[in-house]
Amino acid sequence: MDVGQGLMTAWQMVASFVPLLAGFLVVLVVGWIIAWLVGKAVGKALHGVGLDRALHRGGVGEYFERSNWSASELCGKIIYYVALLFVFTLAFNVFGPNPVSTLLNEVIAWMPRGIVALVIVVVTAMIAKAVRDIVSNALGGLSYGRLLANIAAVAILALGVIAALNQMGIATTVTTPVLVAVLATVGGVIVVGVGGGLIRPMQSRWDRWLDRAEEETGRLADKSSYEAGRKAAMDRPATTGPAGAEDARTAGVRTGPGAPGTGERPEGGV
Repeated sequence: MDVGQGLMTAWQMVASFVPLLAGFLVVLVVGWIIAWLVGKAVGKALHGVGLDRALHRGGVGEYFERSNWSASELCGKIIYYVALLFVFTLAFNVFGPNPVSTLLNEVIAWMPRGIVALVIVVVTAMIAKAVRDIVSNALGGLSYGRLLANIAAVAILALGVIAALNQMGIATTVTTPVLVAVLATVGGVIVVGVGGGLIRPMQSRWDRWLDRAEEETGRLADKSSYEAGRKAAMDRPATTGPAGAEDARTAGVRTGPGAPGTGERPEGGV
């Protein structure tokens, strides 16, 4: 065994690896600083143009109230991590072709799908919030109005999440059968439970629900009619003609025998 040749080979490997390691560290540190600065700048810029206020008016802002980050800060963090992925890719490319670089390239190639999926979720959340507000305000006088509003919002949001997962290509073999199963279950319950089997229990339930809904709907209609009549009465101008004014002035004046202040007594009086 040639010890000298082995040492020479090891030294050549170390000597060739050290410059690569130094280049990797330089790219990583400089890239990390640039990514951090870019993320901060994007977050402040989005906050300055009013992204948080716009999302709050659109109904999505309430989801960020329970979060540690605002919408602009979240966008800045996303930009920061995206830039950091590019930095890692450039840094590992210093070593030449390697599995880490291949993985990072695949992640970067997948990122446009993730951005589109995020947009789908945000737009769906805005639509769900708007539908919930509309249904809740329209059926605010009914006891089950809020329940129907929440059910509609959850259904729309669930469809948006499934569409986002399909866009990202995550578990499409799972989400599609789940959606089909949920729709089939709902259809089966409606057909079998309401229209076919369980007729007597569901009939009694439906009678109670329909009676209650009819009662509340009638009460709501009566209230609306009362409010409309009251508003019309308040908006009607009050008019008093000359005859009415004259009657008002002479209504309390009594004339003839027995009138106060005349000194005359009625016939037959003492």
